[in-house]
Amino acid sequence: MNEADIADFREFNRFHTRLVGALNEKLLASSYSLPQVRVLYEIANARGGKAPSARDLGEVLQMDTGYLSRLTSAFEKEGLVSRIPSKENAKRLALTLTEKGQAAFAELNSASIEEIKSFLSPLSVTERQELLGAMKRIRRLLGDSPKDNTFILRDPAPGDLGWITCQQGRLYAKEYGWDWTFEALVAEIVGQFVKNFDPACEKCWIAEREGEVIGSVFLAKDDEETAKLRLLYVDANARGLGLGRRLVEECIQFAQQKGYKRMKLWTNDVLVSARRIYQATGFELLEEEPHHSFGKDLVGQIWGRDL
Repeated sequence: MNEADIADFREFNRFHTRLVGALNEKLLASSYSLPQVRVLYEIANARGGKAPSARDLGEVLQMDTGYLSRLTSAFEKEGLVSRIPSKENAKRLALTLTEKGQAAFAELNSASIEEIKSFLSPLSVTERQELLGAMKRIRRLLGDSPKDNTFILRDPAPGDLGWITCQQGRLYAKEYGWDWTFEALVAEIVGQFVKNFDPACEKCWIAEREGEVIGSVFLAKDDEETAKLRLLYVDANARGLGLGRRLVEECIQFAQQKGYKRMKLWTNDVLVSARRIYQATGFELLEEEPHHSFGKDLVGQIWGRDL
């Protein structure tokens, strides 16, 4: 950790507080402060459909209990909130919005929606996806959202293949010390795939999460009966999602549908995680041979399986 990292973090915090008006006494041109609006929001949007107690609100908002108690008491006096004993536990008082409270929240919610639209509307669709994806990643990285193991698989879009080449080069340089000649090999394979692409029997899958590409794989025709799996890639931040196996299984299923009789792939023995995936999906080691490539002494391997 260095001073520049801390300064950047603080700068983002200052920007965000200005953006949402957190320093203003009132929010959304209303008579309510940011903490008051947050409390009304949590009561109106009861998690799991269960009206929250003051204790529940304190856990969700991480707010001082004394301060929270004063806010909810003020809302009661104003006729916005009522406390209702729980049917399961009479000692538990659930907080609900009165009719007046629902009207007040509806007005605040409408103003909030319009404010968000004003931020997003000047952005292109791509910029909007990039922004919202970054917001999700910030929350995930700082532990403010449940672990989301979902991802989508899609066809490549403009820019994806260059990204794949770049990221593979960086990953293998960082984790295995391979030099830039590996990136050149990836670029050559990708270029040949595009140049000779036959959609009837070949395919590329791009894995995406939160608007960010996190993996990819290619299936190319080797001959009339053999499909070749190429360039399996899983981003370091996406490991543990089962993505690598899913990509390989997609290749196998596609190859079977297209009538291939067998599949094969080339890898190196140092890529232990990838080899485990290949073994788990039915591939067997067919042959191996030492070679010097990418600035390293390696053992290349050919794996295959019948379909």
